[in-house]
Amino acid sequence: MKIKSIHIYSYDGRRRDLPFHGGLNVITGRSSTGKSALSDIIEYCMGRSTFNVPEGIIRDRVAWFAVIYQFAGEQVLIAKPSPDAGRASCSTAMVRRGAKIEAPGVQELTVNDDDNGVERLLSQLLGIPENTTDVPLDSSRESYDANIKHTHYYLFQKQTIVANKDQLFYRQNEPFQPQSIRDTLPILLGVSSRERFELESRLRVTQRELRLISKLLDQARDAIDNSEDRAVGLLSEARAVGILPSESADQESVVERLRPALTWKPTPVPEDDGQRVTGIENELVVLRERRREVQRGIEAAQQYAKRADGYQTEAGEQRDRLTSIKALPVNKATGEWQWPFAEANLALKSSIAGILLAELESLDREMTAVVGERPALDTYLDEQRRDLQLIGDQIRNKEVELSGAIAASEVIAQMGNRNNAASRVVGRISLFLENLVPNNELNRLQAEERRLKAKADDLERKIGADDSGARLASTLNNISMHMSGYIADLGGEFSQFPARLDLHNLTVVIDRPNRPIYMNRTGGGENHLAYHLSALLALHRFATNNGEPMPRFLMIDQPTQVYFPSEAVYAEAAGSIERTEMDADLEAVRRLFEVLLRFAEKDAPGFQIIVTEHANLRDDWFQSALVEPSWTKPPALVPDDWPDQRQETE
Repeated sequence: MKIKSIHIYSYDGRRRDLPFHGGLNVITGRSSTGKSALSDIIEYCMGRSTFNVPEGIIRDRVAWFAVIYQFAGEQVLIAKPSPDAGRASCSTAMVRRGAKIEAPGVQELTVNDDDNGVERLLSQLLGIPENTTDVPLDSSRESYDANIKHTHYYLFQKQTIVANKDQLFYRQNEPFQPQSIRDTLPILLGVSSRERFELESRLRVTQRELRLISKLLDQARDAIDNSEDRAVGLLSEARAVGILPSESADQESVVERLRPALTWKPTPVPEDDGQRVTGIENELVVLRERRREVQRGIEAAQQYAKRADGYQTEAGEQRDRLTSIKALPVNKATGEWQWPFAEANLALKSSIAGILLAELESLDREMTAVVGERPALDTYLDEQRRDLQLIGDQIRNKEVELSGAIAASEVIAQMGNRNNAASRVVGRISLFLENLVPNNELNRLQAEERRLKAKADDLERKIGADDSGARLASTLNNISMHMSGYIADLGGEFSQFPARLDLHNLTVVIDRPNRPIYMNRTGGGENHLAYHLSALLALHRFATNNGEPMPRFLMIDQPTQVYFPSEAVYAEAAGSIERTEMDADLEAVRRLFEVLLRFAEKDAPGFQIIVTEHANLRDDWFQSALVEPSWTKPPALVPDDWPDQRQETE
């Protein structure tokens, strides 16, 4: 499978054709002319729905993309429309097959398939065998079929990857992709056999059936072992709730004595008149409130009496003190009282004496009133205490009446509860009898378990005899055998030591004595480029020379950037021979393209390498490899006079 040509269509019906040939193909020119988008277009037309072409002129001016693929004796055109505005993917496609396909006109473009159909067709034509990924039996991930999309990892070396020390393959840095590479590469290299996948698939099904039968068998054995004890317990419960009669002299087995419980019917429950209980409870509420009111009245009267007693005591003491006024000395001459320390014959005519005598008279009056109210207060307290006793008797009578009403309601409720309990017991008895395993069922389960175990053992023996692990190691050794040579040809470090492709870590490893050197622990973009290309060239060399189902092309984007002083200087080369000779490590650039040319002509004859570049060499063989004259702006991939999509919709 190679690229015969790429075609793009404008919104006004024009077409731009970009043909390729076998061997080395080079497209060089200025930045932003569409060179790097070629790999995105090819991938898009290999059945990938995601549209990765950058925003800009290509998205705005191209209505359809098409690629013609060359197979042995057949050509296939895959055309896909540009995604609708605002969308990042498109899964519809047009497919056309034939011995020789010419690019159709825009009026012939019509959707007749989708990406799934494209993947199936290309996988079939490429020769990828029916397969299932080799997933360990105890792994949580699912097995799946390898197809054409699993070859993309080895076909595209984008600008950001080609000299990346941490990433060897395309999309390796995306979630789940590293494991997909590990699972599918053995299939694409012809290592994993279809027979092994079929055996493992059958083993998974057998083991799943075996686990199910073993579980059913354990349940059957447990049911049989415990059935007698469970039956006795259920029989006791059934008698306790009144479903079955008490113990009898019946000689039937416990299980048989349980079966009549299945015919049990609930006992009718009489209606419960709850109004009587509610009425009594309301009357009790009223009586208890009345009792609280009477009690509060008694307590208030008692508090009043207590305060009156205290006042009477204090007033009596004050009166006794004031009465002592009349005990003052008497003037013998006049017969009147005499104030001590006062002028002679003051008697009781002074203002102080008047105040004290008036206070004494007031206390006498209040004492008389308090003593007069005592009989009425005592009478009130006696009446309240009699009312309190009467209300207490009424409350006790009502409580007895309420207790009787509640007892009657409980009897009715118990009848309903008994029916509920009986229903639950009947349900457990029914479940027990349904799950009771007869002996013939147990024998059948045991025989099925023995059959499945024997089948699983036989499948495991057949899988164990498969040598795919050893064949994968041999294949990787064959691939690694050529890597050191390519590293040396490309001027990479440590080329004197064996290099190998590490499938587990997806990187290049140099086996230096004492300790291995991994690619991400080496320095310099030139080294990383050498390791990348050595791994991919060695892998494609093995696949091509051994007829493995891998496309026969490799796209490399801007590999010589590592041979220029800076990215800016590299961009300024812009496809110019003079700038390349002036700014680049010319020998390194020439050496790179010589390695690629030799690979396509000798190491893997007929292999197609497409390189998009800024560098340009004046060597005749390099100029022969140019697909088109150096791209300036314009011309470029998309002509400047093509209309913008927005212009066409206005």
